[in-house]
Amino acid sequence: MMSLLADTPVLHEAAKLAASISHGLIEPPPPDFTPDDHSPRSTRWNAQSIARGAAGVVILHGVRAQTGHGDWLPVRAWLRRMTADPIAARGHGVGLWFGAPAVAHTLSVALPGMLPHYQAELDRAVARLTGIKLDAAFARIAVRSRPRLDEFDLVRGLSGIGAHLLRHQPDGDLLVRVLQYLVQLTAPVDADDPAGRLAPGWWSNQAPDGGPLRGGHANLGAAHGIAGPLSVLAAAYRHGVTVPGHGEAIERICAWLDRWRQPGTAGPWWPQKIALAELRAGEPIPGGPLRPSWCYGTPGLARAQQLAGIALQDPGRQQAAEDALTRCLADRGQLAQIVDPSLCHGWAGVAATLWYAALDARSTAVARHLSPVLQQLLHHAADAAPERAGLIEGRAGIALTLHAMATGTDIRWATSLMID
Repeated sequence: MMSLLADTPVLHEAAKLAASISHGLIEPPPPDFTPDDHSPRSTRWNAQSIARGAAGVVILHGVRAQTGHGDWLPVRAWLRRMTADPIAARGHGVGLWFGAPAVAHTLSVALPGMLPHYQAELDRAVARLTGIKLDAAFARIAVRSRPRLDEFDLVRGLSGIGAHLLRHQPDGDLLVRVLQYLVQLTAPVDADDPAGRLAPGWWSNQAPDGGPLRGGHANLGAAHGIAGPLSVLAAAYRHGVTVPGHGEAIERICAWLDRWRQPGTAGPWWPQKIALAELRAGEPIPGGPLRPSWCYGTPGLARAQQLAGIALQDPGRQQAAEDALTRCLADRGQLAQIVDPSLCHGWAGVAATLWYAALDARSTAVARHLSPVLQQLLHHAADAAPERAGLIEGRAGIALTLHAMATGTDIRWATSLMID
């Protein structure tokens, strides 16, 4: 991977802090759960979580070992923790960040080709789960009902599984079926509900926390909303893995995002979601830009639209996305809303998203924000490192972001966020 930052003191500081955080995660801590507690809410299941637990730390140490900045002993230690319990292979919570797909993704990133029999077993589990999810989704479409967020989102749904397959098995038939589903997801659903045909195909009555949401909503975010499917569709299209209607589906999502883009003195921004009253009014509740995070803010949405512009060879869309990102990162008011260093909704997520956006950018304007954002990440990571160890919500994600920026690694760990 090309270097976007000169060999400056900030890079040395990033490498040093990445090493320090990684060293603090050499050994898994003692289990913090009751040994006989196998309930769904037990923290023992965090081991299979890329977001919160051992799986995310395996990715950190695996990438560092592959780039010559660590050894394999901590990888094996956290691998044992990750696989201590039977791997979850069904249920609404199982997806890219948890259970069989998360563990399969972890091995493909951290230990590529090193555990072929175990990887094959996981691949079969992922294929069974994906088949069940796809059958349920197509049956839902056939009866014209609304999708759950965890049917299609990046965290738990088919977009996340598609991201894993695009990285791990890009030539497989299973990825084709997932892409066919994502194309159908973008088509309007003639549902007998108040939203009707005004709503897009991904209109959902499920809230991000899994509970019901009266009247439904269209979620725009990268984690639980339509930006996740857009990124997967765009990345697949860009790499020549296409299905009928693929380009039109990308354009349909982009047109929706264009419709709900809001002007601002510091550049355009997007709401987190569109509720029924806003859909009927044709405009969102008045407000301003959200926290500029990966999960729901301008950086995640801009990166998804940048990928769409690249895939469709639409320089205007790509440039508009990059302009939105740079104007957001030049606005102190928006940046002041970021209060933690994590990947999901903090400085590491902004830095990682910016890093990959800069690699693809049409000009150097995006890359000019790398150094100040990295400095902010270093400052917040030193002052307020999260208690959790995992990649998305914890220290492993901070360390891996710092490591990637300091070394220019080309190992595709950021598939976990679908920004690479």
